[in-house]
Amino acid sequence: MSIRTPLARVRGLGTAKDGTHHWWLQRVTSVALIPLVLWFVISLLSVSHADYETVQHWLGHPVNAGLMVALLVAMFYHASLGMQVIYEDYVRPEGRKIVVLLITQLVLFLLGAISIVAVLKIALA
Repeated sequence: MSIRTPLARVRGLGTAKDGTHHWWLQRVTSVALIPLVLWFVISLLSVSHADYETVQHWLGHPVNAGLMVALLVAMFYHASLGMQVIYEDYVRPEGRKIVVLLITQLVLFLLGAISIVAVLKIALA
């Protein structure tokens, strides 16, 4: 016995087989963000009263620069996944949903790219 309607069986409509992957990516990025955000907060506290040269030297260390880039990538990707779910669930009609989703994806990509370039510029200067 199937829970699919006869029309869905005729059209061949089944599961999209994409939701589980999306769900897992959200969980993986959120778990990755936990230690990265803890590292970031602790690091900011350690250089909170430092001058620009000290912070530049701190960010120039390969481990700190790498963790900062990893934090930015995970953060912007997690935000992108989360906003996609919100738009798919709550924005109607379909055309508006697609436009808002594309604009959000573009803005988050640009902000992420600008952030990574800024970190690399400071780290490599």
